Amino acid sequence: MTATAARTAEFHALHQAGRPPLLLVNVWDAASAKLTEEAGAAAIATSSSAISWSLGYPDGNHLPRGLALDALRRIVAATRLPVTADIETGYAGEAGNYRQALLGDTIRAVIDAGAVGVNFEDASGGTLTAIDEQCRRLTVIRETAATAGVDLYLNARTDTYLSGTFADHAFEETVRRAEAYLAAGASGIFVPGVTDLHVLHELARRLPAPLNALAGVGAPSVGELHDAGVRRISIGGNTAKAAYATVFRVAEEIFGDGNWSELAGARSHADMDALFEK
Repeated sequence: MTATAARTAEFHALHQAGRPPLLLVNVWDAASAKLTEEAGAAAIATSSSAISWSLGYPDGNHLPRGLALDALRRIVAATRLPVTADIETGYAGEAGNYRQALLGDTIRAVIDAGAVGVNFEDASGGTLTAIDEQCRRLTVIRETAATAGVDLYLNARTDTYLSGTFADHAFEETVRRAEAYLAAGASGIFVPGVTDLHVLHELARRLPAPLNALAGVGAPSVGELHDAGVRRISIGGNTAKAAYATVFRVAEEIFGDGNWSELAGARSHADMDALFEK
């Protein structure tokens, strides 16, 4: 637990103002974690969508908790860097049969795995959880982590923009939810679906906590996001989408033209083995 506490403090520090934004290239297995570390990452973040696809499930709270936690354990074991886990809505049931006790079990398992943070969503199936209920869940996470003696970084995601539910007042609803989530113990706020620099700047100005933006092709540059006040930048399932697109191109070429040019630039067998040499 001492090692986890040290990595947790390191992870919190990566979000502080006055330093470059924390860049997270989201991973889904031990190899993608090792390669991301080798490329220069300061921390590792998992992607629930990528883990789901790799194990044969669609994204959106369909992945069994046991499989999600098994993947997390392998990722934490593979890297020396702090790891934050995308746990969707906590693997504690759907609306109507959500069990906060199971959420507590998930958080204890995440901490036992050695992770230092979680990304926790407020939407399932396109429907946003009521603010009071989401705050109760955030309180469970914070209290469970406190009991374990870990200052877990709680990145509270709100799908106010991504869901399209608040077309004419998404900004106001985002601020309202974010303020409530911070009061309930969130460490930072994640607002996917927003790449407008003016909106991000206003959110960063209004919220007294690190703002996380989701980036990808067509998004502003790291420098522009930094200037807008974004403290954490992640790419979610885009890492896996790019990797799986490569798989498709290789297979398509082999089955079509019957040649191997798409394999150019592949890492050697020895290099891949070396990732896991003790």
